[in-house]
Amino acid sequence: MTPRAGLAFLLPLFSVSLLGAGAAHAQQYPVGWGPNPALPAPEKSLIPTLNIAKAEPWPQGTRPTPAAGLAATAYASGLDHPRWLYVLPNSDVLVAESNKPGNAPKETGIRAKVQGIAQKEAGAGVESPNKIILLRGFKPDGTADTKTTFMEGLNSPFGMALVGTDLYVANADALWKFPYKTGETSIAAKGTKVLDLPSGINHHWTKNVVAAPDGKKLYVTVGSNSNVAENGMEAEKGRAAIWEYDIASGKSRIYASGLRNPNGMDFQPQTKALWTAVNERDELGNDLVPDYMTSVKDGAFYGWPYSYYGQHVDTRVKPGNPALVAKAIPPDYALGAHTASLGLAFYNADLLPQFKNGALIGQHGSWNRKPYSGYKLVFVPFANGKPSGPPQDVLTGFLGKDEHAYGRPVGVAVDKTGAILLADDVGNIVWRITPAAATTAGNATTHQGATK
Repeated sequence: MTPRAGLAFLLPLFSVSLLGAGAAHAQQYPVGWGPNPALPAPEKSLIPTLNIAKAEPWPQGTRPTPAAGLAATAYASGLDHPRWLYVLPNSDVLVAESNKPGNAPKETGIRAKVQGIAQKEAGAGVESPNKIILLRGFKPDGTADTKTTFMEGLNSPFGMALVGTDLYVANADALWKFPYKTGETSIAAKGTKVLDLPSGINHHWTKNVVAAPDGKKLYVTVGSNSNVAENGMEAEKGRAAIWEYDIASGKSRIYASGLRNPNGMDFQPQTKALWTAVNERDELGNDLVPDYMTSVKDGAFYGWPYSYYGQHVDTRVKPGNPALVAKAIPPDYALGAHTASLGLAFYNADLLPQFKNGALIGQHGSWNRKPYSGYKLVFVPFANGKPSGPPQDVLTGFLGKDEHAYGRPVGVAVDKTGAILLADDVGNIVWRITPAAATTAGNATTHQGATK
């Protein structure tokens, strides 16, 4: 990193540290971002806004654009719809190749048809590979030394978590446990189902799992079966929630609810509090409702479907529920409307000290907004366990000037060297972000969003 590039990148963080978390309200945030986002009046239309960034492969010799002082290389390419990442203690990287189950009942109506078109155009209409891939080591050019099939025959796998010698995998319909030995490159065991998870229509099918820092409990995300309960509340039983599973007793309960589609989860390094990234509802306008990240409080209700951002009532939901609305609490930090913020990982390594203790968020990108939003990896600084400033772009260029999506960010992880890993399920790549000084000569040119 050159002194000038390093200074340019560190200045925003330096200013944040001077202001402190208590002065966050005085800082300038983009529309729909930050601890106290301005919420416009809702807009309603019969047909949802459909603005799709058509998915195409990365033009040869290109890659996304890293922030000043950083470099991005393809750690693994030629993958099959990589969605989620997990780093094992021995440095191996697991990649869940997955998509929506093909055997779920189909949704009906105008909205379902519109969303189906959007998913196909955006590269999300592929059949689920139902595999987990293992990446190990580095070749001289920075790519993975080996790429092997670690597990297969799963049911839309997503989240992964290792506790002792048990590897937990969250499928679309259940949480499973598999025996794991350090260093092995495949698991053939059938495993044991430990917890059924709500499934069915699978409007939101992704199920993530993380282990508590002490390894005693697991937390599992379950998204809603609709936008705003249009399939009826019976179809939402146990959904729009984070579940807690006690490993010793095998007992489970809803830990927090009213979270429309929680995905990324991680524990903040300073406070050890659980945080999650949540996709909020659509069809209320370009700048409503912002997706968000929030600390997850035991027993808390976050509004869905009856209200958003605390007690802003969504009048589309009939009948309403004033008693629950009165209990709804606002989230901690808005991440922009329709950004589809999926990945969430706190940085707790030393290779990139400018990110220490802050949150990295993979934004999959919008379909219900003009202009587009998301399509990048962003960083939110933290101080004393709380967000302390505006977001900063880490990796951009996934959306070209021709408005085609050459990639879509999803899962985020930090490898054992301290580099940042990002799953790109349209580019079929796992990107690896390091200091610029760590780049390998001869890498492809950076993609600046130019037309092909």
